[in-house]
Amino acid sequence: MPQSHTPAPEGATPYADLNGVLHQLVTRAQAVLGDNFVGAYLQGSFAVGDADEQSDVDFLIVTARDVTLAEQPALQAMHAELFKLASPWAQHLEGSYAPAAVLRRWSPEPRDPPEEPRAPGWADPGMADMPARAYPFLYLDNGASRLVRSEHDNSLVVRWCLRERGVVLAGPPPVELVDPVTPDALRAEIRTLFRRVTTLWLGGSVAIDANWLQAFIVTQYCRMLHSLETGTVTSKKAASAWAKGRLDAKWAGLIDRSWAIGRSVLAHKLAPADPQAVTETLAFIRYAVKWEAMAGSATKGAHGASRPRWQDAGVRTRGGQSAPSPIRPGGRGRRG
Repeated sequence: MPQSHTPAPEGATPYADLNGVLHQLVTRAQAVLGDNFVGAYLQGSFAVGDADEQSDVDFLIVTARDVTLAEQPALQAMHAELFKLASPWAQHLEGSYAPAAVLRRWSPEPRDPPEEPRAPGWADPGMADMPARAYPFLYLDNGASRLVRSEHDNSLVVRWCLRERGVVLAGPPPVELVDPVTPDALRAEIRTLFRRVTTLWLGGSVAIDANWLQAFIVTQYCRMLHSLETGTVTSKKAASAWAKGRLDAKWAGLIDRSWAIGRSVLAHKLAPADPQAVTETLAFIRYAVKWEAMAGSATKGAHGASRPRWQDAGVRTRGGQSAPSPIRPGGRGRRG
């Protein structure tokens, strides 16, 4: 496995302060992991584009093998120290330590780390207590200082972002570490996420009680719809712009207001959600559900089934023609 001990480049991001934090992350991880270190990368907003001061810093550190229980205390101590750095960026690192063999391609096997078998009732702390499905990486959540086992970054979306857009901080090019992710495979994963979160939001089991959550949901659906249509991953900003141009014009105001909340000060993000905005958001989800059903029908139609009538979903298209609405992949909340 090719390795590099070159620290994070000074120009990895447009923010000198963040580049300093990334330099600390990479050099300290190299020191702790030694020969187990393969590479360090940025994915997420700093890879696909449109990152700003409000963005999470999504990193992925690839290891030759998983970090053992005996090695984890040193890594936990390292992240506790990084969290205390004066730069606000240090409190918004989010990422995982991924064994190279597991990262290569998504698979339900192996299921558990060698020394850490999970009990049948295990709930994923980084995935809203979802049950075990695949291999859990060591994961650092945004705003946290301690690593936990989570499947959060063991996804095709992360692999696509890393392989196609990843920023190399140290190590070999991502194309040497990750197999290609096909558009259909990416769509299938997004569709599963789409249906899971739709059950969550429309089922009423989770209250949309804060501005940041209401805004996050709108942006999340824009990204999922975009990915379902294109078979690619794009930024929150690009997905929102795409949705305004492709979905019914009546959603443009909701999308703009949601994007603005994501860029607002923390106090406004944490304020109670406007009831009218919540009502609009739930209506937007129902519209997206109708679109997703049409998108699935379109896929079948390409193989001989009857073609869908996109106008039934209320979808706008260029030139007045009826066609499917776009979709975009998942996202995160707290910082927008």
